[in-house]
Amino acid sequence: MAPSMSVQGERNHTSVAMFILLGLSDEKEVQLILFPIFLVVYLLTLLWNLGLIILIRMDSHLQTPMYFFLSFLSLIDICYSSSTSPRMLSDLFKDEKMISFISCATQYFVGCWMGLAECCLLAAMAYDRYVAIGRPLQYSAIMAPGLCQKMVAGAYGSGFLGSLVQTVTGFHLYYCGPNIIPNFFCDITQIISLSCSDPFISQIILFLVCTFVGFNSFLVTMLSYVFILASILKISSVKGSAKAFNTCASHLAVVILFHGTGLSVYLLPSSTHSTKQDKVLSVFYVIFIPMLNPLIYSLRNKEIKEALKRVVKRLTHYLSKNNICAGVISLIRNTEV
Repeated sequence: MAPSMSVQGERNHTSVAMFILLGLSDEKEVQLILFPIFLVVYLLTLLWNLGLIILIRMDSHLQTPMYFFLSFLSLIDICYSSSTSPRMLSDLFKDEKMISFISCATQYFVGCWMGLAECCLLAAMAYDRYVAIGRPLQYSAIMAPGLCQKMVAGAYGSGFLGSLVQTVTGFHLYYCGPNIIPNFFCDITQIISLSCSDPFISQIILFLVCTFVGFNSFLVTMLSYVFILASILKISSVKGSAKAFNTCASHLAVVILFHGTGLSVYLLPSSTHSTKQDKVLSVFYVIFIPMLNPLIYSLRNKEIKEALKRVVKRLTHYLSKNNICAGVISLIRNTEV
């Protein structure tokens, strides 16, 4: 631990300047196995999410509210994964996984911001699916571009403010000695427990932010699906019901993955699962879900597949055209010589 000196009143105190992350495992053999796995997962997360964003921006057929929201969900997944994965990968080669106080606060701020923003964005996407299924004739009028932009701004803004409040109050506490975090990233609940001052206010603020942003977003999402289910049940034909359900199946799968894992990590009593189980759930929540989201939306999505074919066809045509032009220019130059 690297201490720094601070003065409060007339007494001298030693405050923590560095935290130590225990990481995923102490065994070198396990770390060598984990590194290529998590490196591939991180690179695929960047590739698939960035590819989905570019595809949505390039194809005019995907300029709809659902894909507008999906592009910002992919951006969240990129930032969320990037807040933890690079350091986790580098720490696998370190004997002592130290992180500075400021770096720890920054990592938590970005991760929390993206996590809360994803909660809000999933709620906005659930409402979008309800309007598409329950009120299809008014869909274009209700989900106008202006409203979609405001919903995305609200999701990112709510996440930013919620994360800022949590980070400031949590890291403003006095840390005098214990500095070992039993995880591979900075988790505010584990950090607060290391504080030498009373964490009551920070815990209350953490609870309020999780309630107002996290729980309320989850409630909006669940209510939207209640209305979606009611709308589907009103459809007389089985084929029509199946088609309506398929329009929200991918989003529902992402919601179950995100909220289900999050509830398991943060709401279940610690007595019900071990530290190793906590780490496994955290890995899935922080590392794997950002990679899985674009796959879930793409694998069975005919519009995404058709858009990809169109973009590939355009690029192939563009490249072949340039090659032909280059060949003609080369032929003319050779003739002149």
